[in-house]
Amino acid sequence: MRPDTGGVETQSLVEQSRQRVRTRLAARERIATEVSALGFAVAAIALVRLVPDGGSADFGVIALLVIAYAAAARVQFEVGFAFAVPTQLVFVPMLFLVPLRLVPLLVALGFFLSKLPEHVRGEWHWNRVGLHLVSAWYAVGPVIVLAAAGSPAPSLGRLPLVAAGLAAQFLFDFASSAARGRALGIEMGQLLRALGPAWLVDLALTPLGFALAVSSAHDERYSFLLGLPLTGLLVYFARERKSRLDHALELSHAYRGTALLLGDMLEADDAYTGAHSQDVVSLVVDVSEYLGLDETARRDAELTALLHDVGKVKVSKEIINKPGCLTPEERTIVERHTIDGEQMLERVGGLLGHIGHLVRSCHERWDGAGYPDGLAGETIPLVSRIVCACDAFSAMTADRPYRRAMPLDRAVAEVRRCAGTQFDPAVVEALVAVVGERSPAELASAA
Repeated sequence: MRPDTGGVETQSLVEQSRQRVRTRLAARERIATEVSALGFAVAAIALVRLVPDGGSADFGVIALLVIAYAAAARVQFEVGFAFAVPTQLVFVPMLFLVPLRLVPLLVALGFFLSKLPEHVRGEWHWNRVGLHLVSAWYAVGPVIVLAAAGSPAPSLGRLPLVAAGLAAQFLFDFASSAARGRALGIEMGQLLRALGPAWLVDLALTPLGFALAVSSAHDERYSFLLGLPLTGLLVYFARERKSRLDHALELSHAYRGTALLLGDMLEADDAYTGAHSQDVVSLVVDVSEYLGLDETARRDAELTALLHDVGKVKVSKEIINKPGCLTPEERTIVERHTIDGEQMLERVGGLLGHIGHLVRSCHERWDGAGYPDGLAGETIPLVSRIVCACDAFSAMTADRPYRRAMPLDRAVAEVRRCAGTQFDPAVVEALVAVVGERSPAELASAA
């Protein structure tokens, strides 16, 4: 995997990666990095000692290849916590134009030089220098394959050997990435989705890199520099992608900020509704994670939980805080708050407009007896079903103007009793499990 350097999951990983590179390695990540870096150093030194010397080295070619590699490594297409880079245009010629035993060390040097400006400016923490060695692990695989074949000169007949070297490259890249990804708590699916685009770039550029190697070995030794114009073109596309990611992240922050602002407005207008919404958010986030919702659904669930009562700003305080039972007319007014909330969010538009229909359905019932549309079962969006159950549980365990809070054990028994009628049974089981995992201090705070 190339060093730390997009869907919702990609944006989240990119943002985490950007923030992480400015900070020191956490203890677990540091240990994984140091072990992997040490392993690479041992492997690279062993290759220097074991791989036969392929003849005299042209230091001019070596220097240009390292500089070209560093330049190519700066062309980064962010894909989650990793990135795709066009270094294959330089790496493949390097395998054939310099002593094979030196290639892993030269790759590590190229990675270090590529990030040197960021290190100097403090945009990449010096504590992360070891990642350059970790990132160079992928070079070990092709070197082993070519060394086993006798360090042959490049020719079209060597294409099967190049394919074997590429497979070894992907294998070593995956192994080093998986080790570090485990330390970061990154799931295997996320890892493969992040590495996939990088591998596709490598796969696409390998034939061109090999053609440059053949030309440099048989005609002009500096022919590999002909790949630099393509690298320059990729710089443009990389910047365009970064700009789009920056815009998407800024927009995501703006939507979240708007949601928080609306939440604060609720709390200022009605202390109970505001505090209740915050508690519902906490429950919904935990239940969504327990149910294994993907990143997009978890984001929608959090925003829906935060704004599920936003339509109540149109309901008079006299009705909201009424100590006794509501009249049929007053109940009709209250029950309209989901429709008002949807309309308010649709006027905001964008991501908040997207969750408007989820807010509308937060008071639907599993048996179809809810409002405003009488939806039933799985026709109710899952996010709305989660918010519905968490909303009710939070309401049971909080003081209301017309009653005292219900004890937690009774609240759990009540949501279980209503499973299959008011609530989705699967959501109820997840909610009960989440509540059971909370500490006594958290439960007391929620109550």
